[in-house]
This record gives sequence, C-alpha cells and structure tokens, in this order.
Amino acid sequence: MTNRAKRSHLHQISVSNGGVPKLAVPQARVTKDGVDGDRQRNLEVHGGPDRAVCVYSLEVIEALRKEGHSIAPGSAGENFTIAGLDWTHIGPGVRLTVGNEVKLEILSYTSPCKHNACWFKDEDFSRISQKKHPGWSRVYARVLAEGVVKQGDEVVVEEPMADGQWRMARS
Repeated sequence: MTNRAKRSHLHQISVSNGGVPKLAVPQARVTKDGVDGDRQRNLEVHGGPDRAVCVYSLEVIEALRKEGHSIAPGSAGENFTIAGLDWTHIGPGVRLTVGNEVKLEILSYTSPCKHNACWFKDEDFSRISQKKHPGWSRVYARVLAEGVVKQGDEVVVEEPMADGQWRMARS
C-alpha cells in the first residue's frame, strides 16, 4: 500500500436543508457558523459556533454496516466523513486541519438523535452513543480557520501537548 493510500482524507462533505440524511456535495465553504448550504432542524442541540461541524469516521460507519446497520456517510447528520483516521484518538481537544485552509477543534462528542433510529437495527441509535459505546460517536467541532474544502482533501490531526504547543498525531 502506498503512502497516498494510507493518508487521512475527507471522504465526503454532507449538507441538508435540515435533518438527516445529509447529502454529498463535492466542495463547500466552511465558516465559524458551519458548512455553507447546511441547516439544522433543532438549534438547541445542533449547530452554533461550538457545534459548527459534525465529523465522523468512514471506518466506524463501515464497521456499523458490517453489524447490519444501514448507516451510510451523511446519514447520521455528519458534515465531514473522514477516512484513514484512528478514530479512538479523536475527541475533545484534538485539532484537525482539512485541506489547505480549514482548521477545526473538536469540542465534544455528539449525542445520538432519535432521527438516526432508522439507520440502526431495532432502531437502537444508542449504538453511536459515546457513553454506552466509547469510540463510536460522532464529534462536534468549532472552526478555528475558515476556508473551502473539497472531497479528497488531506486531513491532518494535531494533539495538544502539556506545554500548550501542538504536535502532529501519530498515524
């Protein structure tokens, strides 16, 4: 396998006019308010500057599909589906650089929503709950640097160090 095949990248960008599933777009502008073209149905629990972008792992989605769930990229409401990350290391405090411009900071895990029930066997949408199944949750991020992203953009992970500096995470 070549290095290019192993790199983390933006598999899909997804937006909707409110609700799920979110549908794929080839590129989008990302601002402090979120992904252009995307809207949330319930602003009390979704959206806003601290929940501007919802991020998920392609590999987690694929593992859920192997369990028999019908989830697909964008269906759980994520804006960015990223491939090639060790999802167990993605959580609050981690920063992601997407493409050449966009920088995100993960602030929280995303609570599963009843509108996701249709993607899960027996409608058990708690399957993506961080509390019940650590490492399987989507995450919310705030936007530290705005810009345009496109499908296939490289994603670089940075982790905080004790001295307040940031370092690229191990791949």
